[in-house]
Amino acid sequence: MSRPRLFIVSGPSGSGKGTLLTLLREKYPDLFYSISATTRAPREGLEQDGVHYYFLTHEKFEEMIAQDAFIEYKRYCGNIYGTPRKPVEDALQAGRSVILEIETEGMRDAFAQYPEAVTVFIAPPSLEILGQRLRGRQSEDEEKCLRRLKQAEEEMKRSGEYRHVVVNDVLEDAFAELDRIFRAETSDS
Repeated sequence: MSRPRLFIVSGPSGSGKGTLLTLLREKYPDLFYSISATTRAPREGLEQDGVHYYFLTHEKFEEMIAQDAFIEYKRYCGNIYGTPRKPVEDALQAGRSVILEIETEGMRDAFAQYPEAVTVFIAPPSLEILGQRLRGRQSEDEEKCLRRLKQAEEEMKRSGEYRHVVVNDVLEDAFAELDRIFRAETSDS
């Protein structure tokens, strides 16, 4: 028997958290993955409303903020990003565990409201290896990679605020650790 839990997962861009969470969702198909909302436009041909994000107008987002409809939200580069409360609450009440994949500041806000949440930080083995991974993607120029590395360094300083830290050096080992955490935290015993 398992009990539903809220998992808050963070980690720097390039740490592999998306890959690890995809593997976890494949193994546990009843696991609810929270979709964030944003005011930014979808990436043409790459993102769908309700799949990658809920794409909202600034007016609608502000209205939802006033209604306390977000667990957490942040303003970033002229846009707003946040975690809608209702789908998370509905899933938990239906007996499903929930994953929030959010940045470290959002984790603080979400954890303040859900102190029983399980917090997991996905870390790269080192900033040097993270830099290699980011450059290996070949999706961003060197300036963006350096900005991401600086941001990662700040995020990694906050890893001590999380109950669990999973270092993603070898993907299979990191997934085994994440799976162990998930099973232990949802077990009734």
